Amino acid sequence: MNRSLLRSAAVLALAALALTGCSSPSAEPTPDETAPPASSTLSGDLTVYAAASLKNAFDEIGAAFTDENPDVSFSPVYDGSSTLVTQLQEGAPGDVFASADEKNMDKLGDLAIDPALFASNTLVIAVPAGNPGGVEALADLADVTTVLCAPEVPCGAASTTLLSNAGLSVEPASLEQNVTAVLTKVAAGEADAGLVYATDVVGRDDVEVIVPDGADDVVNHYPIAALDGAPNSDAAEAFVAFVLSDAGQTILADHGFGAP
Repeated sequence: MNRSLLRSAAVLALAALALTGCSSPSAEPTPDETAPPASSTLSGDLTVYAAASLKNAFDEIGAAFTDENPDVSFSPVYDGSSTLVTQLQEGAPGDVFASADEKNMDKLGDLAIDPALFASNTLVIAVPAGNPGGVEALADLADVTTVLCAPEVPCGAASTTLLSNAGLSVEPASLEQNVTAVLTKVAAGEADAGLVYATDVVGRDDVEVIVPDGADDVVNHYPIAALDGAPNSDAAEAFVAFVLSDAGQTILADHGFGAP
């Protein structure tokens, strides 16, 4: 082979080596791109005892929680916080308790594991659509048919404080065991007015709302806790964490609850 041919072969070989060196290996997918979404290991029934005022918000939170944990069955029990405390103290099986005030959570003592505040609420005056009683202010409740929560219920304790702060005495037509019962009677026209939580009237068109003077000074803070001896302790802890998370707090805010 002559020198010219040898020189050409060498040039071609060097070019091939250069091309090989410049080529980059195909990018390996990152673990995040290839790994399937982590599946939940939680399962079983999750029984949550929650204040009646939490029903709409917790129904949505429960649906969101079970979307993330499809093998968990969310079973809520809604009633006045004092009623729920009595049931739990008497041995009713529950995994989580969410109270409308700290006083009723405190009654559970060591049964409640590390309670944490997750929401707040204030009172409003609810009147039937059209306001047939002509209610305009808190003082008018003394002159119309008014229903209130019983004093041992958080909304009743708050109502007592609100009226006392205003120097008012109101003789209620009935004392109800939860705020839902108060609102039901008002909406049905069985009462001219009732004191309920601001969250209870969100999205309702069968009642009208009056924000009374002094409402901002009477704030209910809501605590939540997993329960000692919970049948489904893992799901209970996860649910409490979800309520306290950004996702849970967004749902609560959408339903009118204030920050803890």
